[in-house]
Amino acid sequence: MQRMSQLFTKTRREPPKDEQSRNAELLIQAGFLHKEMAGVYTYLPLGLRVFKKIEHIIREEMNNIGGQEVLLTTLQDPTLWQKSGRWDDAVVDNWFKSKLASGGEVGIANTHEEPLTALLTHFVSSYKDLPLYIYQFQTKFRNELRAKSGIMRTREFVMKDLYSFSRSEEEFKQFYEQCAEAYMKIFQRVGLGDITYRTCAAGGSFTTGFTDEFQTLNKAGEDTIYVDKEKKIAINKEIYTDENLSKLGLRKDALVEEKSIEVGNIFPLGMKYAEVMGLHFRDEGGNEKPVIMGSYGIGLGRLLGTTVEVFADDKGIVWPASIAPYDAHMVVLDGKDEEAKEIIQNMERGGVEVLYDDRPDVSAGEKFADADLIGIPWRIVVSKRTVEKGVVELRNRSDGEVNMLSGSEALLRVMNSNA
Repeated sequence: MQRMSQLFTKTRREPPKDEQSRNAELLIQAGFLHKEMAGVYTYLPLGLRVFKKIEHIIREEMNNIGGQEVLLTTLQDPTLWQKSGRWDDAVVDNWFKSKLASGGEVGIANTHEEPLTALLTHFVSSYKDLPLYIYQFQTKFRNELRAKSGIMRTREFVMKDLYSFSRSEEEFKQFYEQCAEAYMKIFQRVGLGDITYRTCAAGGSFTTGFTDEFQTLNKAGEDTIYVDKEKKIAINKEIYTDENLSKLGLRKDALVEEKSIEVGNIFPLGMKYAEVMGLHFRDEGGNEKPVIMGSYGIGLGRLLGTTVEVFADDKGIVWPASIAPYDAHMVVLDGKDEEAKEIIQNMERGGVEVLYDDRPDVSAGEKFADADLIGIPWRIVVSKRTVEKGVVELRNRSDGEVNMLSGSEALLRVMNSNA
């Protein structure tokens, strides 16, 4: 239980004036984030709880496909990036770099293909050492010319990046598809599965040829995609040509143009980084071969911001149950604190996490408005009226349905919704 009277953050009556995006406006107004500067946000207690739940879901799905978690360094040795040709600002133009006091330069990580590939040269030599699927949750820094879209495009952010190391193209493709399926499970678990599409896209600076994005339909998105809703796939506008449509087996008359937010991507990397870093293995015949790689990313803040954009209404945030900061928001009125505490204790014994609005000098209207703004799935009201009737008022945030139930019935309703 977290008492709101002891929560150091506060809600705001009005959204911040310097934000254009709905996600940042609401997250700051509701006390989930604090803006440090353009493109840089601090996660406050409520925001961090959501962030950690997203992280937990992603970690479970990465472990389920054989991922091993590490934490690589943020400071980067330029010599590794010079080998791949990506230290040059003309190639990758969003580096943050710094001068060392002892002389020379150091990079501040924006991705980790080079350092992880170099690291594995110390551990991989035989076909018996492969395949490997290594991932991390790590802060990245990208020198965006214009940080925008709230927490969906920032200069500092945490990414889950996984890298696969395979012995053959066939082995790589098998894992690539496994990871694509795992991504769809992640988006389903955070509540976005029905409106998220695997989308064919260009490779950019990381690779050549086609790559895959995962795009969530929303008008706030920066991307335009063409969706085949029956096949559950899409193509990015950047590569929308007759030739590419033919390659993908898509028909123009079956596609619908939509605005979307990119919530994840997966890249075939081939042998590019393995060859320049010297990551080879000996096969069963003793022949030396380069490792075949792939890269798989999800920005946690971007995914969090996307859920806000998709589900928010005119009253505030509406969190999916799987990533809400708490399961229930207890509002006590008329001084009925002891009765509220007893219900909270029962709920916590049942595994329900509760945010308790025990603030004594705040009106009922303000408490209800804050509950809507914060967006926890269930609001429970304990008041003089409900105590006299031996019930609590249980309200669902997403559809507004209100029921008068006993404390045990309310507990079961909340628990069943989380199952």
